[in-house]
Amino acid sequence: MDEQEIKNKLTADEYRVLREKGTEAPFSGALLNEKRDGMYRCKVCENPLFSSEAKFDSGTGWPSFDQALPDAIREISDESHGMRRTEIACAKCGSHLGHVFEDGPTDTGKRYCMNSVCLDLKPTDERST
Repeated sequence: MDEQEIKNKLTADEYRVLREKGTEAPFSGALLNEKRDGMYRCKVCENPLFSSEAKFDSGTGWPSFDQALPDAIREISDESHGMRRTEIACAKCGSHLGHVFEDGPTDTGKRYCMNSVCLDLKPTDERST
């Protein structure tokens, strides 16, 4: 899929976040309070990224996970906005997803803070097509 096809597939806000490294407003994402079991996938390429079992309520306003699926994401040093952070991108298509922090409350110590517009949830009860 080339960049124009990606742009045509996404809404303007999805494109801004996924391809231009934007951020959705806190507490605005459709998946923030999502409780169904399933697999969270990249909105661009459908790469599986996070299991619902790894999701937790961080209170930050973005969907948060304590671990990604093996080889699903890439970590990239991010020193924008006067901060030192670690950006998370899809390992398959390179789309921006959010950031990871080392302050998670679970045993992993990780808080993958993701933008809802970057993710699609494929619920466990939906059959594969």
